[in-house]
Amino acid sequence: MATRAMEQSKVVSPAEWLAARKELLKKEKEFTRLRDELSRQRRELPWEKVEKAYVFDGPKGKETLGDLFGGKSQLIIYHFMFGPEWKEGCPSCSYISDHIDGSVVHLAARDVRLAVVSRAPLAQIEAFKKRMGWRFKWVSSYGNDFNRDYHVSFTKEEMATGKAYYNYQANAFPSDEGPGGSVFFNRGGEIFHTYSSYGRGLDMMIGAYNYLDIVPKGRDEDGLGFTMAWVRHHDRYADGYSVDPAAQYQAPKIVGATCCAAEEHA
Repeated sequence: MATRAMEQSKVVSPAEWLAARKELLKKEKEFTRLRDELSRQRRELPWEKVEKAYVFDGPKGKETLGDLFGGKSQLIIYHFMFGPEWKEGCPSCSYISDHIDGSVVHLAARDVRLAVVSRAPLAQIEAFKKRMGWRFKWVSSYGNDFNRDYHVSFTKEEMATGKAYYNYQANAFPSDEGPGGSVFFNRGGEIFHTYSSYGRGLDMMIGAYNYLDIVPKGRDEDGLGFTMAWVRHHDRYADGYSVDPAAQYQAPKIVGATCCAAEEHA
């Protein structure tokens, strides 16, 4: 579909191009103002106190939710889809996570710690993290209720009955794990949950999508069996890489789990 659009693109004189660009610029500036206003409203959401004492498995031992702040007052958690029996992490979550390492030092300068949490045991996380070459903080919530409480892990019964609570409503979700982002604030030792987002709300974390949105073909996902069908782990884009537009979503190579389908649940 993107190729067809390229063939039909209108070619105009420099003066006409400039006029069209200025017209679009008005809309871009309005969008920027609307985005700034939405961000302000997001920051002004009420908070809820975190009463439960969550303990995670980290590379150096047990860590509480408070420990994950790393001395900062603000914490962003990315809920990475990686179930206890999964062979590897979700490709779409990996796509998002490829953007993390370069951001960590800049976020720290603004009093923010970014960490990743998955339900897979720590040994599986560490092995996959090494394969991907990532350095960011990643801990395991295996054995605690963190994923359930923040609505990114689901039971087989919930999946079978279409009652997996994801993105603030009951869904017929195709996976026992879902992606998400949650924000917390530490005020004198008291921890508060300030924000969580799921599905297409995570687009803001994907810098590559922002680049794709400005090129002529865009994300070029229309017509795919599912929107992220083109995404691979970054070590699997080999020579001869291609995408079958008719390919449907495939479960990971383990029994009873499926991978990232956030784009279907915006």
